[in-house]
Amino acid sequence: MTIAQFIDGKAIAAKLRTSIREKIEEKMAAGYNAPSLAVILVGEDPASSIYVRNKREACKEVGIRSTYHHLPSDVKEDQLIELIKVLNHDKTIHGILLQLPLPQQMNTDNILEYISPHKDVDGFHPYNLGRLMQRRPLLSPCTPRGVMILLDHIKQTYKGKHAVIIGASNIVGRPMALELLIAGTTITVCHRFTDNLPYFVKQADILVSAVGKPGIIKGAWIKKGSTIVDVGIIRLTDGTITGDIEFHAAKERAAWITPVPGGVGPMTVAVLLQNTLLATYATPTV
Repeated sequence: MTIAQFIDGKAIAAKLRTSIREKIEEKMAAGYNAPSLAVILVGEDPASSIYVRNKREACKEVGIRSTYHHLPSDVKEDQLIELIKVLNHDKTIHGILLQLPLPQQMNTDNILEYISPHKDVDGFHPYNLGRLMQRRPLLSPCTPRGVMILLDHIKQTYKGKHAVIIGASNIVGRPMALELLIAGTTITVCHRFTDNLPYFVKQADILVSAVGKPGIIKGAWIKKGSTIVDVGIIRLTDGTITGDIEFHAAKERAAWITPVPGGVGPMTVAVLLQNTLLATYATPTV
């Protein structure tokens, strides 16, 4: 029996953070200012608070200055937009991170569009998604870009391969499909209206699942010798963390697989730092 090799997101992310820190140190030695990231959190969601804390700690580690704006959950949408506009015009701020999800009463898509595309370090603005679609990425969505770095690290081949993405969100699924299409794969995107999900999973040379439902992808569906990337991360009632894919069964069929936790998550944060670096020192393109 062949057991899949793990794609160690922690180790790969650590190397990327080291590279980012060294580049920042070089820029500062040459007289440039340190990158700065404005972080906005709306409400008291415990998971979001943890994510924000982790991202700010990662910023500190690599030399990025972060400022924190914590707004109450009942803040008016126009007040949040006004804060974003102020940060857009603040030349000492190079990147803006709006932690999602926002409270249900807010129109997330509308608010994200107010963030300057050149400070959009999450890569969610239509301008940045459009550049990705045109194969001219500037600030790419963090999780899909992180997945591509993981795949490149294991020297994944793309041309002639069939990539299947489970989930079609604007944050992961759709930009992930674009990233893999640009790399040369033939892509299939599955979503909640897809019939016969097992059929498509069994065809996948590269499988990326981003659903957020524990064990939705059965290990028996996995194509032998495939590469498996599990973006899902779910905390169960007993406190353990799992992903979308039946890990123990899947690892007996795949050639490569990401663990949960320790796979994609660290890469998402590392690419956020990379995007902040790029937003700070790159020349804006209109």
